[in-house]
Amino acid sequence: MTTEIANPVAKLAGLVGHTTTQGIPTLYTPKQGEITAGLFFRVGRADETLATAGITHLVEHLALHRLGLSDLHYNGATANAYTLFHVTGSEDEVVAYLNSVCAALRDLPLDRLETEKEILRTEAAGRGPNHQMPLWRYGAQGYGLSSYSELGTWRLTPDEVRHWAQTRFTRDNAVLWITSDSVPEGLDLTLPAGTRIPAPAASNALPVTPAYIHGDDGHVVFNAVLRRSTAGAVFADVLGRALFQDLRQEGGYSYSAEADYTPRDADFATLTAYADALPKKQDAVVGGFVDVLARLRAGRIEQAELDSARTKALKMYDTPELAAVSLPSYALSLLLGHPILSPDEHRAELRALTVEDLREVAREMWSTGLLQVPGRGADWAGFFLAPQYSTHALTGTRHRSLEDERVTLTIGAEGVSLTTPRGPVTVRYDACAAMTARPDGARTLTGYDGFSVTIEPTLYKSVTPERIAAVDAAVPPAAVVRMPQRDPSRIPRPEAPTSAPRSQGKTHWGWTLALWLVGSVAAVWGLLSVLVTLDEAGAAHPDSAAVIGLWVMELPCLFLTWRLYRRRRRG
Repeated sequence: MTTEIANPVAKLAGLVGHTTTQGIPTLYTPKQGEITAGLFFRVGRADETLATAGITHLVEHLALHRLGLSDLHYNGATANAYTLFHVTGSEDEVVAYLNSVCAALRDLPLDRLETEKEILRTEAAGRGPNHQMPLWRYGAQGYGLSSYSELGTWRLTPDEVRHWAQTRFTRDNAVLWITSDSVPEGLDLTLPAGTRIPAPAASNALPVTPAYIHGDDGHVVFNAVLRRSTAGAVFADVLGRALFQDLRQEGGYSYSAEADYTPRDADFATLTAYADALPKKQDAVVGGFVDVLARLRAGRIEQAELDSARTKALKMYDTPELAAVSLPSYALSLLLGHPILSPDEHRAELRALTVEDLREVAREMWSTGLLQVPGRGADWAGFFLAPQYSTHALTGTRHRSLEDERVTLTIGAEGVSLTTPRGPVTVRYDACAAMTARPDGARTLTGYDGFSVTIEPTLYKSVTPERIAAVDAAVPPAAVVRMPQRDPSRIPRPEAPTSAPRSQGKTHWGWTLALWLVGSVAAVWGLLSVLVTLDEAGAAHPDSAAVIGLWVMELPCLFLTWRLYRRRRRG
């Protein structure tokens, strides 16, 4: 059953049809050939917590399981702010696919849960390390979770996954789009009632911007948060062209140099720029990259650059069946609550753009910028190093590192701190996004700000089971992720293992005795060397060989004394 809806897409009248299908807002417009359809839900990775990360992806996988192997072109995608199920095929195939997805969402095949968890973990391992920019900008929450592995695949229960589907994958939190001249008959998209959930508010882990971080060799990355606008999208094209011209065509420093503009939520978008570099050209790429940003920030944008980008944007309106091509974009804007522009309105905004509009975007870009550079920093270019350490350390029981005497782990009533020569790293229990827990006692606590502290009982002095139990009792249960037992060979050991507790005192005195003996020999021999040197210096025919021989023998004594001193301090 379908009914007409009052809509924010009335301005698309004559171009896109709109209705509801079993309570789901639906947009449709025809195109030649097979039908393509997409079912959006306003839920994604940014809605999760670090401890439940992956729950949306699990629901997506479970909803598609019953479709099995098929020649039908279909898939699902979990993004930061939405989940999409899409399909291309005949009308009957599209109806069968959408009906199957919704039937599965109503009654997830939770007998498959452990298998799908394993599939997601394997899938993540094949993708390699995640991009670190979201982590540094947002921390270990919201939009920053895309930098992390899906920890929830280790701990989520069937009831948690079922509840997530029932409360997030609802008819009121969805939008359907179909490239057809009408909504096909036979659709059964029955889903539970719910509410339209707005996209999460963005967190901020950067106290000062523009900021920079160190990254992998061969990659220079920059991103900024912009208000969503036609000017912002056009500026991204101007930036991409400028980087390509300067870094590839003129400098020959990069093969890839580009920029992208991606909506984040209803009001903001993410501008991302990238350039690659060979190790020997990294400094040149960073310099050229920053020069482009500085030029645009300073307002040196030519009219010709605007005209080229505007012409490219206007050409999209020459695309055959433009309405069908734009349908997913219209549906996503409706889902997120972003104002929808008709083609005439968008063309008018493009034609009205001025160079000053782009200069304003450039200033906004700079004010929110985050730059990832290989090698040396970017202080010289006006960027501030993103915080590498916490502002303070907590008090509590102190546990010296068995590998580095300069490092101390503190387990306190409010949280844990790792004190290093460069600064402290602190995670408070009440701001703990997740704590992974191993049966062997290892714990890794990650704060909402993205800082992490790992407790390896084998690497710190006197980290007893009682101290680990105190940490477990203090961390909120919802943040705990129980991990499987590690192979004993994977449990880290200090480079110089300490002896059993009962023999530690004897060992300490043994090293002390050795230090005194060798140190005494070094002192006596050194005194003898000094006396002989002075005596020979006053002789008519000094025996230089004897003097040199004495000092050559003194050097090993001094070196051994220093090594024994270091070993005694560690033990």
